Amino acid sequence: MNASDTNNEEKTTATRGKRRARGGAASRRESRGTLSLVSLPVIKRALPPVDLLDDEGADLIQNNADILLEEVGIEFREDPEALEMWKEAGADVKGERVRFPKGLCRELMKTAPSSFTQHARNPARSVEIGGRNTVFAPVYGPPFVRDLEGERRYATMEDFRNFVKLAYMAPAMHHSGGTVCEPVDVAVNKRHLDMVYTHIRYSDKPFMGSVTAPERAEDSVAMARILFGEEFVDQNCVLVSLINVNSPMVFDGTMLGALKVYARANQATILSPFIVGGAMSPVTVAGTLAQVLAEVQAGIAFAQLCRSGSPIILGTFATTMSMQSGAPAFGSPESAQVLMGAAQFARRFNLPYRSGGSLTGAKLPDSQAAYESANTLWPAMMGGVNFMLHSAGWLEGGLVSSYEKFIMDVDQLEAAQKFAAGIDLSENGQGMAAIREVGPGNHYLGCEHTLANFETAFFTTRVGDNNSYEQWQSEGEKRNEQRANAVARQWLDAYVQPDLDPAIDEALLEFIAKKKDSMPDAFA
Repeated sequence: MNASDTNNEEKTTATRGKRRARGGAASRRESRGTLSLVSLPVIKRALPPVDLLDDEGADLIQNNADILLEEVGIEFREDPEALEMWKEAGADVKGERVRFPKGLCRELMKTAPSSFTQHARNPARSVEIGGRNTVFAPVYGPPFVRDLEGERRYATMEDFRNFVKLAYMAPAMHHSGGTVCEPVDVAVNKRHLDMVYTHIRYSDKPFMGSVTAPERAEDSVAMARILFGEEFVDQNCVLVSLINVNSPMVFDGTMLGALKVYARANQATILSPFIVGGAMSPVTVAGTLAQVLAEVQAGIAFAQLCRSGSPIILGTFATTMSMQSGAPAFGSPESAQVLMGAAQFARRFNLPYRSGGSLTGAKLPDSQAAYESANTLWPAMMGGVNFMLHSAGWLEGGLVSSYEKFIMDVDQLEAAQKFAAGIDLSENGQGMAAIREVGPGNHYLGCEHTLANFETAFFTTRVGDNNSYEQWQSEGEKRNEQRANAVARQWLDAYVQPDLDPAIDEALLEFIAKKKDSMPDAFA
């Protein structure tokens, strides 16, 4: 059994020590004393995934991917070692272009595990990735934030810490994520140290490593070894990291370098093409899927050349574009088809799958943001995504991490989690005793079954308003994003750090200080 399953009743109770009083101290003390958030376990989907392709269609696309691998090939740039490894494996290497005999990649892929546990420093937070499990992870990568004062600005390290805290507090967020925003107030060559430390210090959920340079991946692994122990890290997955294909059909030196570090350390990598259809892949769903399959098979196979049995996640990030302006367009039906189609192939290959999220091109957490996010979240849930990056906080096509959008999204993640659990067919779920008790023409409000279940019977939104118009008016006529703003402030105010062994903390801080002292700041 996954350790996370034992965590259903674990509670994050908001208590906090004294600090300098600011306005509203009494209400803050009250909120800290009463806020209690139930941490939800990794989703075990009771509902079967939806297949968009029949066997004939899936065979056609898979055959097209094989043709691309054999005839067109994939470029492995700026990495002579990778090219030599492919030569030894039996591929046709000319320059930086690698062509693959039919079946070579899939044969190498067979050693990748069908599922794996990513261990958290709190064992109750560890997650099982694969099978019918779904893990929600927050937004990844934006250089900007839209803060709680409504300002769009460059992200800072304080913002990074805040988003890690929010992810820690959010009941349906199973993972701390990675670059929840890009803190531009810290030097480029040093910020990864602060980001990884923040995940370790301010959360006890599993987290992601840095991939922006091979040496930063090495630092991430080194910090994980300090936290978990060298032998444990060698035998167990404690890091998941995102390796993007430079679509179309290119792995660059940066991504290859990071991939080699993580795979050789037995840490998980997400092999994920980053595609805007029409610019980085064909304008058709079938053509995009064939290219995606070619790219990911080459990447997964290479990870297994680095270390046979190293954990991987087959990934896609695919969206369409406006053919009028060239701008990416999120929440489109075609991108949903690519997402669900690629999920079908991940199941064919018996591999975990990453995609989806709460994606939008909207500039504000408005109705466009809500519709587009729903149009990526629900295909991901129905398609059977195992690791859902960008599940909360994404705004403006991934340029912005939004505090308000984060809270609005995690509210919907709780709803999705309840939906994925399926229909309760237990004796209590059947409700026959209630129907017998109430009988014809009466109501269920006061019956024993209702009283026993009313607290948990239905999903209750944290930010939506289902009260009467008059009550909504009397409470200030607040919009959804205003209520989300208040929830974010409440959670940040109520946050309390999880315990961390002081000796480990000291060792991490010493490692960071030595690394930072070894090089000058670089902001490019």
